[in-house]
Amino acid sequence: MWIVLFRTILIYFALMLFLRLLGKRQLGEMELSEFVVAALIANLAAHPLQEADQPLLPPLLAIAALSLLELLTAWLSLHSIRMRALLYGRPSLIIDHGKIDQAEMRKNRFTPDELMQAMRNSGVLDINEVLYAILETNGKLSVIPIAEAQPVSAGQMGVAVEEAGYPSVIISDGRVMDKNLRRLGYDRNWLDKRLREQGHSGPKSVFLMTADGDGNIFFCAKEEPR
Repeated sequence: MWIVLFRTILIYFALMLFLRLLGKRQLGEMELSEFVVAALIANLAAHPLQEADQPLLPPLLAIAALSLLELLTAWLSLHSIRMRALLYGRPSLIIDHGKIDQAEMRKNRFTPDELMQAMRNSGVLDINEVLYAILETNGKLSVIPIAEAQPVSAGQMGVAVEEAGYPSVIISDGRVMDKNLRRLGYDRNWLDKRLREQGHSGPKSVFLMTADGDGNIFFCAKEEPR
């Protein structure tokens, strides 16, 4: 039992290390090669967990090799447009000035139902309001509405709007993020004063607190477990 536990912990941290090297991607944002590597890594990691007598070194070496291969592929695609097009493909223009390119849809095996679903996900219901729709290499559809359907900005209305500060987490589940506090130019005295204003003597009773450089804060106290 202890051997299985040790192998599980070792493989877990090895996978965390390799996937961290590959960068931060959500599943829906993965390129084809990244998805293939992730699937192979998952398969390689499963065997030594299922079979306790299987050596750990070969699958770990295979996982390391796949990770390095993906890093090399990413580096090549970064420095070569042709290599990127070969490995990841090119974006496809599905709608051009409101006209659906059916040949391009058939080429990408993109159905009308999938097109409508992707448009709804982008907040667009009427194809007549679409100027361009581009099927990206990661499978997501980027929808650009016509000018009349785009929301009016403050600049277009001639209204002067102050730039909003970027909020950072100051307290997360009772723990103070000192690095964020210092980056915003605040200290513990400032934090203690803000907590007292909210009726709290310390960070332990705070679930979430954010602040920006202008002093704007969001405060959420911890709730008692149900």
